[in-house]
Amino acid sequence: MSISGPASDGSTSKVAELDDPKPEAGQVAIDVAYAGINFIDVMARRGDPGYASGWPYVPGLEVAGTVRALGEGVRDLHLGQRVAAFTSGGGLAQVAVAAADVTVGVPGGVPLEIAAAAPLALSTAVLLLTEKARIRPGETVLMHSASGGIGSVVAQVAAALGSGVRIGTVGRPEKVAVARATGWDEVFSRDTDLPDAVSKIAPDGVDVILDPTGTALLDLDLMIAAPGARIILFGNPRGGTPEPLPPLGRLIGGNVGLLGFSMSRLNATVPALVARALSTGLDMIADGTVRPEVTVVESLESVAAVHDLLAAGVGNGKYVVKLTR
Repeated sequence: MSISGPASDGSTSKVAELDDPKPEAGQVAIDVAYAGINFIDVMARRGDPGYASGWPYVPGLEVAGTVRALGEGVRDLHLGQRVAAFTSGGGLAQVAVAAADVTVGVPGGVPLEIAAAAPLALSTAVLLLTEKARIRPGETVLMHSASGGIGSVVAQVAAALGSGVRIGTVGRPEKVAVARATGWDEVFSRDTDLPDAVSKIAPDGVDVILDPTGTALLDLDLMIAAPGARIILFGNPRGGTPEPLPPLGRLIGGNVGLLGFSMSRLNATVPALVARALSTGLDMIADGTVRPEVTVVESLESVAAVHDLLAAGVGNGKYVVKLTR
């Protein structure tokens, strides 16, 4: 059983019975206990180019469960093992297939519903801060969409890495308290005067800016960036063609680095790096460094409604769906 849609005729998402997928060489089949729900599913559902391989499409890019079957050549995993994994689609199903090299054992004591939040949300947080931003102790961090699935763990990972003050922005005033509860030191709604508010906390500018909004807030990012800041862009939630990037002189004049990040491309091109980030994230959960808060959705039938919440910008934190038979 899986959730799929929309079809090419524009019909809505639906739950359907499909044949269980079989692992090919280098893959594992997983009995999914919980699967992560992400905004990227919304982008696939609405037909943004490059997010769905065809129709009908089974979304879902992260799962946690137990190994059901091993494909040829898989040696480091075993049947019945508790694992978390990235999938290239198909995760919102009772059985999913993943590449063995991005499937990682879940440490004892880590609940599978929490582990299901690790492949995308927590691994992305780890890679954004360590590989892309190369954050140094004491540096200030600002993230837009700080109450979302990734934002809800970035503050905790940044604190574990020794960051300085951590600032979040949110799209709605009612999300300020939600974001603060996940570990952000200061949170502002984007209907406030953000340059003024941020300058009072970080008068020398912000060192690391994490921006999942496409280029919509890039002018703001450059206004608040410290000399030597790194701005990482890693989303395009509005779809379509993003606005042009700023003139080169503005980057050179501010000594600012503008970087791009795509977890799906890293997953396809550098799977070992992604697997290490997933292991790091799971270890952070196991030792209590990071405590992801998840909202468990009880059935696939309820996933489309969560997608609607995310599409409307009113979802909070990380959602996972229960799939245990």
